Amino acid sequence: MAEITNLRIAHTADLGAPVLRAAHDLLSEVFDGDLTEHDWEHALGGVHALLWEGPELVAHASVVQRRMIHQGRAWRTGYVEAVGVRADRRRRGYGGLVMAPLERVIREAYEVGVLSASDEAIPFYRARGWMCWRGPLSALTPSGITPTPEEAGGVFVFGGSLDLDGELTCDWRDGDVW
Repeated sequence: MAEITNLRIAHTADLGAPVLRAAHDLLSEVFDGDLTEHDWEHALGGVHALLWEGPELVAHASVVQRRMIHQGRAWRTGYVEAVGVRADRRRRGYGGLVMAPLERVIREAYEVGVLSASDEAIPFYRARGWMCWRGPLSALTPSGITPTPEEAGGVFVFGGSLDLDGELTCDWRDGDVW
């Protein structure tokens, strides 16, 4: 394993164009070209964790603020986005290295953490203490609250005192709402 030379935690505003370009390129590679511009936009405006080996970015994750509606109120939520580890660096703990500081941010700055996991990532998040949402899911869209049953089994929460069997409604955004 190559020496890890830098784990950087920074807000989007402090990264600069070259680092953002490197993160975008890494995530495009990690997601096999399926990273949309909306996906990239969702990852911006919050805190990033970037893991470098020398000059190469090998892992990234970010947490941004969103609002979730649950039990009649809006919860200040740290929403995890754009978690990716370069294919040749997987299964070395790098995902955990970028998630740990973001989970600290969630514990200290938000009421709850939420994320939408790919099927492959579910065991990773469960092992870190994230809990699968069991209740109905929906989105607050321009035309009102719209159920999102296709997201069942893939939405996870971290911390907070939410009823996992209750309804959880995410705020609106372009692209994938979860």
